[in-house]
Amino acid sequence: MESAPIRAAEFFAGIGLVRTALERVKGAQIEVAWANDIKQAKYDAYAANYPDAFDHFKVRDIREVEAADLPTGIELATSSFPCIDLSLAGNRRGLVGEQSGMFWEFARILEGMSPRPSVVLLENVQGFATSHKGKDLEDAMRRLSEFGYSLDVLAIDARHFVPQSRPRMFIIGIQKDRLPTHARAEVPPTSDTRPAWVQAIHAKHRATLSMHYINLPSLPEGPQDLEGFVEADVNPGLWWNDDRVDAFVKSLSEIQKARFEALLTADSITHRTAYRRTRQGVSVWELRKDGIAGCLRTTGGGSSKQALVRVGKGSKAIRWMTPREYANLMGAHDYKLLAGTPNQQLFGFGDAVVVDVIEWIGNNYLLPVLRPDSVTSAG
Repeated sequence: MESAPIRAAEFFAGIGLVRTALERVKGAQIEVAWANDIKQAKYDAYAANYPDAFDHFKVRDIREVEAADLPTGIELATSSFPCIDLSLAGNRRGLVGEQSGMFWEFARILEGMSPRPSVVLLENVQGFATSHKGKDLEDAMRRLSEFGYSLDVLAIDARHFVPQSRPRMFIIGIQKDRLPTHARAEVPPTSDTRPAWVQAIHAKHRATLSMHYINLPSLPEGPQDLEGFVEADVNPGLWWNDDRVDAFVKSLSEIQKARFEALLTADSITHRTAYRRTRQGVSVWELRKDGIAGCLRTTGGGSSKQALVRVGKGSKAIRWMTPREYANLMGAHDYKLLAGTPNQQLFGFGDAVVVDVIEWIGNNYLLPVLRPDSVTSAG
């Protein structure tokens, strides 16, 4: 017998990459029955890919959302609440900040839901773990624990799935009466999804909060270069002129310049990414050592945008990365770029989750909890 669809609510839905990931989970249908974001441009991108958005996506400040506004039967609630107050690159105001403090609005709605979702999945930057010396994370986990959730913490870098360095942490809460028999209450062993700092979170809080862990398979190795993720044919006008390329090279430090020259004289063409940084009050470019992209960010200034460097066989060419390349690096190769300006598209992807990471969590964690029979029958 086919299992009933898993009804999900997507808080801070953005352009819908959580939905994209959940729909790829094998073994059971996961349908997003409700979604919310405050930005009209993100809804427009979402709706261009999911025409049913009109029925369930609410463009509204979460502070105006009540639990009664959500449909019944929600089993999974996802929340990628704003990271700017938690990020090491942000202002570090933590959960008292205007943006990251939206966690408390998510918690307020969650508290009022009856019944509450069986599973919640929270995603944010790893700076959440150290914000205010760990107090912000403790306060958030304590609140979720008060709602009857047993908690697990994961750390996953998207580079295991796509050529982008994007470390993120995840909190998974499971209602205690839905905990699977293979969930364990002790401190988890160190693994690629639970490095020492995650293990320390379990060790610190297991005596006062309900904590658990579930054994997970090892993460894949991931691609080592940008092959298949870079657009082969772009408007030639996007490539910088010689003067701008020369200025890029001149701004490099001696170490960076040596790295660039080694690539330039190589027998093959290589793609690298670069960020603009301010060092001692001077704007300079820095080229990544490896062949993958740095963490894509929301476009809010020059240093937030990532450039693509094509170099080798004595030739060099540089341009800004395109929205399609951002989409590819977020695991959204098939995402339709039909809405918004290029800058809005870059912003939307920089503010999103990597599809492959959420899909992996869905297949290996969420589905075995929510539809264990589907996993058994699929196996």
